[in-house]
Amino acid sequence: MIRVVEIDNFEPAEGCSLRRSTLYSFYLQHCSEQKLEAVNPASFGKLIRSVFLGLRTRRLGTRGNSKYHYYGIRVKQNSSLNAFSDEHGGLTFRGNNAFANFKNRRWSTSNDGSSPENKPNINDQSYSSQSESTLSQTDTKQFLHENNSFIINENILIDSNVQLPDSITLDDIKRFENIYKDHCLKLFDVITTLDFGSVEQIWFNFWSQTGREETIPMALFHSICSLYYVQEFIRNSDYQLYQQLVDRLIVDILSPMPTSATQSIRTFGKSVDGWLRTALGHLPERLKTIKLTIINAFAMTLRRYTSLNHLAQAARAVLLNSTQVNQMLADLNKVDFHNVQEQAWWVCECDDNLVSRIEREFKNHLSSQSTLEDWSQWLDSLLNDLLKPYSTSSPDKYTKQAKQILLNWSFYCSMVIRDLTLRSAASFGSFHLIRLLYDEYLFYLIEHKIALHTQKTPIAVMAELTLQNKLSIYDGVNPSNGLASSISIERRNIPPKISLVVKKDTLSPAQILTLSGSTVQLPIINKIVSAAKLASQPTITTTTAPISTTTITNSTQQNEKDNTNCDSVKRLKTTDELVAV
Repeated sequence: MIRVVEIDNFEPAEGCSLRRSTLYSFYLQHCSEQKLEAVNPASFGKLIRSVFLGLRTRRLGTRGNSKYHYYGIRVKQNSSLNAFSDEHGGLTFRGNNAFANFKNRRWSTSNDGSSPENKPNINDQSYSSQSESTLSQTDTKQFLHENNSFIINENILIDSNVQLPDSITLDDIKRFENIYKDHCLKLFDVITTLDFGSVEQIWFNFWSQTGREETIPMALFHSICSLYYVQEFIRNSDYQLYQQLVDRLIVDILSPMPTSATQSIRTFGKSVDGWLRTALGHLPERLKTIKLTIINAFAMTLRRYTSLNHLAQAARAVLLNSTQVNQMLADLNKVDFHNVQEQAWWVCECDDNLVSRIEREFKNHLSSQSTLEDWSQWLDSLLNDLLKPYSTSSPDKYTKQAKQILLNWSFYCSMVIRDLTLRSAASFGSFHLIRLLYDEYLFYLIEHKIALHTQKTPIAVMAELTLQNKLSIYDGVNPSNGLASSISIERRNIPPKISLVVKKDTLSPAQILTLSGSTVQLPIINKIVSAAKLASQPTITTTTAPISTTTITNSTQQNEKDNTNCDSVKRLKTTDELVAV
């Protein structure tokens, strides 16, 4: 029976591969239709190898997302399964009897090469150099439901020493925790099926004053959201939610994605900030800062990853073109790397042996015409070697060193591109594309390695520093006591400059006069105080006694001064704000 199923539909083919789960699922479906008892996956693998002698098993895909494939096998041209094969070779099994419960699909079936002639072949189970896909929305949704699991490992932990407000009980907080987890699950369900239009309404129903579901009264809901511990629970839950969403939407960063799905994801990423900002309008500012910072990090990640995926498909076509690769190698051999190292060392201070090693390995990969997957594994291995001495370092030191590697890489690449530009290299366009891809992919790898070392999600790695800076306004210097502390103002040795700010109509003359008792000698302020005194004194009737010319002159001068002071008081009362320094 195994021979009938496999030989009728599959054939040996060097350079092609199929997911192990694909073949086993086909076998299970056949057994179900024929009322036969199926063997377990291990026994099935032995039977397959007995039919296709020399069949090899390879683990293909990026680190963390790789799957086992049978290497050296493909679907026959005349097999009925070709009707169920998508553009990139992944079996989608459409039709009435076409594996309705098939749960092991991906964007595409991956492999490490193309057809034996090194040209993309749609009918082969191999990588396609095209970035477009004709998968329908229904197919995409079916894929996105595979292994649909969502977990939030967070709880609201209240310190026993913290006294809750009178209107809030522990039961209220537990109820909020449950409904927030349900809210996250709703978001996960609609986003992983690309039903992005429902996200805005879900946020509006949960957060908005007018649209929210009355599971908790609005006043109590607002009070609970004001608690520090609740906000931290929301913060950590959002990190987990959005990271799981990224992992589900972009399963393999280098494998082709349907164009329709990519465009929908990018459009969604541009809209989320406005939707959430509208729903959060009435909530505490600290909570709004947390929510909006994390959602912006999520949106930025979606844009970066879809752009990286697009670059990967464009670069794949270049790397499969032997003529372009040979031209790149010829142009790269003309670059004066000794001169590049001399100029870059002053900035980066990189070891000469390390630079020589990277140059040598880069040229070797070009000469052997490595696939994109080979390049990605080389970058991952290189980064592991560079970060290995810091594997036991503190998170801060490890993060700093990882970022420095990214900066050094970018600077060296810019120096090489500069040399190629000055030489008018024929392969400049190809190098520019490859450089963009490798810069972005190295960024992606470093982001995930920092997350692994610091035991955070990549979303948290990207958002945490920005969020901490924003929350310092609310938390102060040390919020370790579990409650948002008041703002701490640092006292510094600043030259003695004093500012006086007086609001319009806020001080009466009598109140202004109290300033005259100040021991600080400030001439301008003293003039204002004197003017206020004069303005508050009643008018004195002049005597009929003779007045000398000198007295009249002095009085005239004094009146002019008094008028000036009175004008100052009038201006004090008619301007919004007077600042005297």
